[in-house]
Amino acid sequence: MTSVVVKMLCLLLCAVFASADVMPMTDFDLQKMGGKWYLVGIATNAKWFASKKVDMKMGTAMLVPTEDGDLELNCNKPKSDGTCWTMTNLAKKTETPGRFVFFSQRWKNDNDLRVVDAQFDKYAVMHVIKTKAGESDILNKLLSRTPEIADDLKEKFRQFCRDTGILDENILLLPPGRECSVTA
Repeated sequence: MTSVVVKMLCLLLCAVFASADVMPMTDFDLQKMGGKWYLVGIATNAKWFASKKVDMKMGTAMLVPTEDGDLELNCNKPKSDGTCWTMTNLAKKTETPGRFVFFSQRWKNDNDLRVVDAQFDKYAVMHVIKTKAGESDILNKLLSRTPEIADDLKEKFRQFCRDTGILDENILLLPPGRECSVTA
């Protein structure tokens, strides 16, 4: 039993340290990131995920570039009770294009968001390091311009998640759900 705990601890620590090396894509284009996206994939080893993933459905996001080079994030997801969950954050640009930081008022955590891969007319992969009370978790997201995604993109996302230390059972391709309205 002890060896399993040590292996898990090593995996988590390695993932957090490796995550610091995950860089944004080199040809990031803020204006092309704008518009409506579907959240089609999510992955994290965070403790909260195990109990929530069974009820998770595909959500939508409206990303709005600002004149200052920041990125407004407006996210909506259907909840199991039929209502919509909404969250808005202003992700502030950093010196590195494709990397943004923000503090989530809802979750009381610092977020370091990196757009690591994208074909802006089709998909985007985000890598987010969430830190609260000195503990960090990785959250990877797969966004798509349409609710449907190709099998090769699904596998590409799964492999990126594994490469950043996410366990296979914590990689979720979201089923469609009732679409909540998304506004800018």
